[in-house]
Amino acid sequence: MGNGSGGGPVWGAPSPQPGHTPSPATGKRGAGGLIAAVAVAALVAGGIGGALGFWAADRNDNGSSGSSTTVSASDSPRDLKRPAGTVAGVAAKALPSVVTIDAQGGDGEGGTGTGFVYDKEGHILTNNHVVASAAESGELSATFSDGKKYAAEVVGRAQGYDVAVLKLKNPPAGLTPLPLGNSESVAVGDSTIAIGAPFGLSNTVTTGIISAKNRPVASGDGSSSKNSYMSALQTDASINPGNSGGPLLDATGAVIGINSAIQSTGGGLGQSQAGSIGLGFAIPINQAKNVAEQLIKTGKPVYPVIGATVSMEEKTGGAAISPEGAAGTPSVTPNGPAAKAGLKPGDVITKFNDTVIDSGPTLIGEIWTRKPGEKVTLTYERDGKTSTAEVTLGQREGDS
Repeated sequence: MGNGSGGGPVWGAPSPQPGHTPSPATGKRGAGGLIAAVAVAALVAGGIGGALGFWAADRNDNGSSGSSTTVSASDSPRDLKRPAGTVAGVAAKALPSVVTIDAQGGDGEGGTGTGFVYDKEGHILTNNHVVASAAESGELSATFSDGKKYAAEVVGRAQGYDVAVLKLKNPPAGLTPLPLGNSESVAVGDSTIAIGAPFGLSNTVTTGIISAKNRPVASGDGSSSKNSYMSALQTDASINPGNSGGPLLDATGAVIGINSAIQSTGGGLGQSQAGSIGLGFAIPINQAKNVAEQLIKTGKPVYPVIGATVSMEEKTGGAAISPEGAAGTPSVTPNGPAAKAGLKPGDVITKFNDTVIDSGPTLIGEIWTRKPGEKVTLTYERDGKTSTAEVTLGQREGDS
């Protein structure tokens, strides 16, 4: 669906299944920045993490001379105090609230991802693509940094937002939710800290900065022909397969995003699963929180829509309303928000409020940062003339 309103063109090529090499992202740069079928920082088969862990241990424990090179410090690490504002201080406080998610599908597919404690009731926030393989039939578990493992179940998931909420079946007492920040107040250049299980290596901490805001990204989950769309926070903190669903923190330790996708150069024959090149993308926490609350409340996502199917083609100079919708249905829903505002097939939407729109995915990402019932201003071109229209966003319940 071009806008989630009921029918439309295919959302883009999905990334490969977990355990396969993600294809390089394809994209273009325009007024809105990167538009890409970005390879998600997806699930990685548990065996890969195990292999990497063994290799690292083997290298450390067996020097070329066969003798130990260990140097003893005067103080043990546990005696050292790290100020709360340092990366070490933030990591020490956040790690007990971050979990490594193991998803094993009924068909044998599975892998690892990341999540974090959302509330004291045992809800865990993560990506939909982390749990998709085991959501219908399979087993889910969450392992804390102390090694304790708990069975989990899906409360609700939203494919379009790439957000899912799990619940621990027998949550331990004293759970500490990670504090949620305000992604709207984030500035380019702000420090970031990412926590996750890249390639199965749990409790990994990496750092970087916010490289860009409102980056339009389309990412495939590898399990269908549909994509997820986001107006993402871009960071250069190292994010790799297995980081998906983990928190992106600010310098105070507050969650500002959910690490969800990477742009990667990976991909040739004989190469392992593609990794970070410093282009990571996170779902802003303000949006993820709204989705999570809806999933906890009803189990189903709600999407704001304009009631028009837009083209996914890149060379339209904006988001072009398609000539017709899916299976010959009208591309502009009769009596829907766009129709009431006077929009017609062939109109090219070039702005969403003050944000420049250079493609269909960019428009969808911007729409989905809002809520049903909000009023927005669309700028569009028709027959060489530019006009504006005020649109009250409608809604669609559930994924289709």
